[in-house]
Amino acid sequence: MKFIPHEYQAYCIDRIINMPVWGPGLGLYLDMGLGKTVIVLTAVNDMIYNRFAARRVLVIAPKKVAEATWTTEAQKWDHLKLLRIIPVLGSAQKRIRALNTPADVYVINRENTQWLVDYYRNSWPFDMVVLDESSSFKNHQAKRFKSLTWVRNKISRIVELTGTPAPNGLIDLWAQIYLLDSGERLGKTIGGFRQRYFNPDKRNAQQVFTYKPKDGAGGTIQSKISDICISMKASDYLELPECIYDDIPVQLNSRAAAAYKKLERDMLLEIDENEITATTAAALGNKLLQLGNGAVYGENKQIIEIHQCKIEAFLETVEALQGQPVLVGYNFQHDRDRLLKALAKSGLRVRVYRMPQDGVDWNNHKIDVLLAHPAATAYGLNLQEGGSHVIWFGLNWSLELYEQFNKRLHRQGQKNRVFIHNLIVKGSMDEDVISALQGKDTAQESLLRALRVRIEKVKGE
Repeated sequence: MKFIPHEYQAYCIDRIINMPVWGPGLGLYLDMGLGKTVIVLTAVNDMIYNRFAARRVLVIAPKKVAEATWTTEAQKWDHLKLLRIIPVLGSAQKRIRALNTPADVYVINRENTQWLVDYYRNSWPFDMVVLDESSSFKNHQAKRFKSLTWVRNKISRIVELTGTPAPNGLIDLWAQIYLLDSGERLGKTIGGFRQRYFNPDKRNAQQVFTYKPKDGAGGTIQSKISDICISMKASDYLELPECIYDDIPVQLNSRAAAAYKKLERDMLLEIDENEITATTAAALGNKLLQLGNGAVYGENKQIIEIHQCKIEAFLETVEALQGQPVLVGYNFQHDRDRLLKALAKSGLRVRVYRMPQDGVDWNNHKIDVLLAHPAATAYGLNLQEGGSHVIWFGLNWSLELYEQFNKRLHRQGQKNRVFIHNLIVKGSMDEDVISALQGKDTAQESLLRALRVRIEKVKGE
């Protein structure tokens, strides 16, 4: 696919390319869905292959993002075909093997930041570092932040990506800006930053729990960092259609992938003994979609959990939204139950849509995560006042249900751009479904064709 950057994307690419060597880094604080990944990859590709301005690039990202997003994005665009991207994941042995594989970009999950710094010690090899979701480095006491500060003077260029740099308030900015400029703008210490811009808020005797910005602190901080930070809200800058679709790839781990492949093969070959009818196709298609989501119904309706990979990707997506309300589409009851369990300790206000009052409470901003089955919210329901993000945890073949569900938020009265985040398990039936939905094919035609292709594939293996 040919990449034609929008004006704001071209501006960001140029800013990355022209960053000063050994100078302050660059913060790209862009809303989710604005194309942060392709912006960075385009700049990196130019810097490596055209300008010789970068040699070895490290991306530190959430685990599920590290597994699939960066490699998938590079494969999507024609101009990135030469770019070699290696995920650095798994056991220590696998990570070391990946690091010793020739590549341009190495992608590691943020939990292994300290391990990576300890592994290289004084031989740090990455001249450029990208922090995907830099808000995960907002805690100045965290090991990942401290580890990165130890090698900061060995990094000639650093870029931060996030849509929410200050999820808990301005206090979150210090650590992230420190990684960009080593304290030049907001001070060398968190204590000095607090003293200059904040007053103690909630406290117990001498212990201060929270800080409140002093009058005018926000404007002062913004002016101090404006030369190295680009902040863009979709509603202000986006030059795309009103509704933005964001396919999020989910990579199964080796154990889950093997289980999926075995079950898929067994079911496909079993059904191939007879002619595929609409009825059998629907049953098999549903079973394969369940597999991708992570659990299936057994013969006695018991729930058999196979993996948590999609749940993990979902939680990371919710985390990246940093408290923005999200409407979640699920396809099966066990998906709903697993999502509720996964969200139980999140501290978010979670509810399942069951009655009109749930919609009222959503619009009144009393709900952070609203789980809903598409069929229950298909028509006549206005949810546009409560949020602008949809996450499809479990897709279905119905184009009508897909579009109607999205229109609960994308409708007249919505004041913000609407983002539709589709969780797509790589190599699974999810890919067939999203392809069909985007191609506007009928559900039955798409399902039958997808199953025939998959049967031929497993028979040829």
